[in-house]
Amino acid sequence: MKLIIQIPCYNEEIALPVTLSKLPTQIEGIDEIEVLVSDDGSTDRTIEIAKEYGVNHIVTTTHHRGLARTFTAGIQRALAEGADIIVNTDADNQYNADDIEKLVRPIIQKKADIVIGARPITQIKTFSPLKKFLQFFGSKVVRLLSSTATEDAPSGFRAFSKDAALSINVFDNYTYTIETVIQSKTKGLHIISVPIRVNDSYRKSRLVKNIFQYIQKNSFTILRMFIIYRPFRFFAIIGGSIFLIGISLLARFIFLYILDDGNGHIQSLIISSMLVITGFQTFLFGILADLLAINRKLIEDVQVRTKKLENK
Repeated sequence: MKLIIQIPCYNEEIALPVTLSKLPTQIEGIDEIEVLVSDDGSTDRTIEIAKEYGVNHIVTTTHHRGLARTFTAGIQRALAEGADIIVNTDADNQYNADDIEKLVRPIIQKKADIVIGARPITQIKTFSPLKKFLQFFGSKVVRLLSSTATEDAPSGFRAFSKDAALSINVFDNYTYTIETVIQSKTKGLHIISVPIRVNDSYRKSRLVKNIFQYIQKNSFTILRMFIIYRPFRFFAIIGGSIFLIGISLLARFIFLYILDDGNGHIQSLIISSMLVITGFQTFLFGILADLLAINRKLIEDVQVRTKKLENK
């Protein structure tokens, strides 16, 4: 069984040597361990350092494309190199490399398809109280939408089985973490969390430059993924809410109509009629969106079969 440890990098010449030096060289149940650096158009000595440390595989781009695309490029290369398990970790040595074994163990034992390392959020000194709250709140929202037990949805320290890596698709250009969690349930992938340790980071997060921008982008990602992977539920919730408001106004009109012997309150009838029609139409949109989602799943099944043939 081959494990490939993937490290997305962007100008990591300072932290990368430490990260590489801490990676495990053997894990029980794993026959081969290889390292892959997926470089996102670094302009420093990141690639040279990766070569100096004997990194097995290096994926490079001519320009900076962002974390999500860098992650995807690394996954594709790892599959092409015959990986049975892929572990993704950050180049800044944030995650304790000794816990990689914790990530791969459930996959080796066939107890999970995706394993996410749950950080001890309350103990991370560099996280402000606001950031800690947002981490907990965001993970709670993702758990509700994805119907999974993910404890730390934004964690980038995670392991994928080969089947999981073949199945996932990343549409977002910002990050892959939340998207892969939300779509895992719809693809029949079993996802679990394991507690992991963290180290002092060598730099500030490049993904969270501004906390409010981070909230905005992740909120958009969550909403977008909910629409893509739970379209019927999304439109049914909106349509049902509008429909119930319309019915309530209609009941109000009937009640006042009886009390006032039919005088006035025609505005309630007009508004309720509009809301009932809008709610019903929104529900129909949900049915159409669900049909499109079924077609998407069929296409993704074909895609997975094609990938399996390409990576035999």
